[in-house]
Amino acid sequence: MAKFLSFLFIFSVSLFISASIAGKNDEFAEVKKKKGIRYRSEKMSVFEFYWHDIVSGSNRTSMMVVPPAPNATANGFGVVNMIDNPLTAGPSPNSKLIGRAQGFYALASQERVELLMVMNFVFVQGKYCNSTISVLGRNPVFDAEREMPVIGGSGLFRFARGYVKLKTNDFNLTTGDAVVKYTAHVLHF
Repeated sequence: MAKFLSFLFIFSVSLFISASIAGKNDEFAEVKKKKGIRYRSEKMSVFEFYWHDIVSGSNRTSMMVVPPAPNATANGFGVVNMIDNPLTAGPSPNSKLIGRAQGFYALASQERVELLMVMNFVFVQGKYCNSTISVLGRNPVFDAEREMPVIGGSGLFRFARGYVKLKTNDFNLTTGDAVVKYTAHVLHF
């Protein structure tokens, strides 16, 4: 019994010492307490814009960086495109530019045309200029409506979360160019 009590005492002391050291001497991290920090209240913003994926012509905004493998399925499984697509206020490419969608998408299904999309919506107008919304998710492109999560952001969208609804506005089967309407519901501070 005495050995057990000695072990318990030594174990408790070592836990106390390690707990008091944690957060003080880490080389890369420090625990911050919320005392005195005031957080602004969270708000919901809803944005509507059009995403222009231009894969044809001399002014492409989407470029294939990984071609399909020689034995790929008919839907192009494995293809990866990098994008710097315009985001506009209306469906016309001549509409007011409000931002850029920068990132990539990959054909991630062997059976259907489904994309894995990773994008930052970088806003270039108004009070949201240089702020970003980050989106990562699955996009089954031939479904009438799709949804992907907002996983973060920067600038005025720090700690952002929410979702985007997608609906294809126009798709040219000959060129592969597409215009997709995005409605973003974003919670942020």
